[in-house]
Amino acid sequence: MLWSSFTEKDGWPLTTETYVQQIVSMLEPHRNEVNAVPMQAYMKDQFPFLGIRTPERRRLTRQIFNDIGIPDANDLRAVILRLWDMPQREYQYVSLSILDKFKTRFSVYHIELLEYTISHKSWWDTVDDIASHLVGHYFTLFPEQMTTYLAKWLSANNMWLQRTAILCQLGWKGRTNENILYDTIEKCSRSKEFFIRKAIGWALREYSKTNPSSVRAYVESHPELSGLSRREALKVIERSIDSPGTESSDDDPWGTPHVRQIVPK
Repeated sequence: MLWSSFTEKDGWPLTTETYVQQIVSMLEPHRNEVNAVPMQAYMKDQFPFLGIRTPERRRLTRQIFNDIGIPDANDLRAVILRLWDMPQREYQYVSLSILDKFKTRFSVYHIELLEYTISHKSWWDTVDDIASHLVGHYFTLFPEQMTTYLAKWLSANNMWLQRTAILCQLGWKGRTNENILYDTIEKCSRSKEFFIRKAIGWALREYSKTNPSSVRAYVESHPELSGLSRREALKVIERSIDSPGTESSDDDPWGTPHVRQIVPK
């Protein structure tokens, strides 16, 4: 369901604040302090949590969309910024669900909103989902924007924007722009940051499922890649040699899974 400018429903006007408060009223009764402790610890105490586990949060999010829909283009930014400003991490997860519902209607200007969510309250749980599902989709809609924004992010002194630049083609398979992928990785290859090194390995590993010979050749010709990046990049290739027909699973919480997988069950 998609409403235009929060048109009236059931006799009351749905303003931005009313919309956000409806989300709060839906999630708050399910607060669970017992769950919140390990969930916060899993995120290295970066953010407080309501303590709503993934399956329940997904169910509640579906109910929110059924009850009040999602904002239209005129109100999307205000809603996302309001939810992003809330302390508990579940509100940022709901924001990403809203953006995922909306993404087929992205305009060229929505990259600025995505950039904001990457660079504020940044951690791998949201950034990886934004990079692979939202930014990646945006660039399929507006490919002419890709080189401009990747150049901007790679030159920024922001690890999370750089990680996004590396990961934004995840899942593109045969549509991957190999030149852009390798150029992006090369610009980050000497980084000492764990999350950059891990992202490089992840991006190369995913592309190796489509073009293993190209990835192997790239890794072998770039000795400056960290050991971590090299090991991650070649996992699928080497495993397929040892055990044909198998693939590596992305089960390492420090760089590989996206937000749909991360909250402890």
